[in-house]
Amino acid sequence: MTELSASAASLAAHGVAYAAPIARAAARNGLDPTLLAAVAAQETGGPGLNAGRNILGDGGHGHGLFQIDDRYHAFARSPAAMDPAQNAERAAEMLHGLLGRYGGDERAALSAYNAGAPTARGTTTRWADGSVLGYADSVLRHQAQIEDARAELPSAAANAAGYAPQAGLSPAIPLAPPAAARHGEQPWLDELAAESTAATPAS
Repeated sequence: MTELSASAASLAAHGVAYAAPIARAAARNGLDPTLLAAVAAQETGGPGLNAGRNILGDGGHGHGLFQIDDRYHAFARSPAAMDPAQNAERAAEMLHGLLGRYGGDERAALSAYNAGAPTARGTTTRWADGSVLGYADSVLRHQAQIEDARAELPSAAANAAGYAPQAGLSPAIPLAPPAAARHGEQPWLDELAAESTAATPAS
């Protein structure tokens, strides 16, 4: 198993949907795959969930797995934005650029990815334990959960050795909004139930 396929298998073993394109995009852009997966979890997963869903959110402006905003990125206005692999690649490029701009400071880069400024708290998320975290802190909590799961289950990747992505996609993980969801705290919380059944542009 190559390093890339092992990375994808490890992510998939811990419930990360679209693990293969996320791992591939992370590798091409010099990112930790768990960090990129954590951004997807924050954008289209939910508190305590490491999956992602290919949806339209944020009042119709956020597109795909990483919710790239069509008000600021022409890519998000194209059908390619709803393709998980292309969406992951564009998000990885953006995050790589932001990390470079802010000297490798993950919190600053994540804040800028979400809110356009390195010191912004950004979108808040209420977790099941009642904590309300700003965007960057919530992403880093997702990342810690993915990494903890990997450490606690060392055989997970080995058990997923038979994982063979077809057409670059990993198995999609069924996902429901968390019970603790509250209006206005995360863009997808308001739109997910209504929009997840909406037609998705062909990739």
